[in-house]
Amino acid sequence: MRDKPSIKEIENRFTDYKLTPQRRAVLEVFFENSDHHLSAEEVLQLAQEKNSDIGFATIYRALDLLEELEIIHKMNFGDGRSRYELTHTEKEHHHHHLVCLKCDAILEVKDDLLFKLEENIEREQEFKIYDHRLQFYGYCKDCQQKGE
Repeated sequence: MRDKPSIKEIENRFTDYKLTPQRRAVLEVFFENSDHHLSAEEVLQLAQEKNSDIGFATIYRALDLLEELEIIHKMNFGDGRSRYELTHTEKEHHHHHLVCLKCDAILEVKDDLLFKLEENIEREQEFKIYDHRLQFYGYCKDCQQKGE
């Protein structure tokens, strides 16, 4: 599992912004679902369980702010919906995704298969890499077994 930032580390990023109850509810959703890639609709549904007054506009503003503060990052898996996940720590910044074309399941690949390539690029190109992402598209085990 990837290292996730602590609540304290995240609170420290709110120096120029107020950590409102609505923003805290959205943060809690990400901490409680740190192994998921959540759409804005899923964040809304889960946040409303904590605070029924939260609406879509508040969710989108919170997502934009959390992304700006590098607490979450937005991903696009080609299904027309942006998904968000908690940003990992600098200790382990690489992870890759397997995306099922049938059921839209998103799985994380735990191994960093591009580590050597990244080292070569940094050395040969004198380019400091902050992060990289790789996505594989295909069919998950369940969809294969169903013959879909």
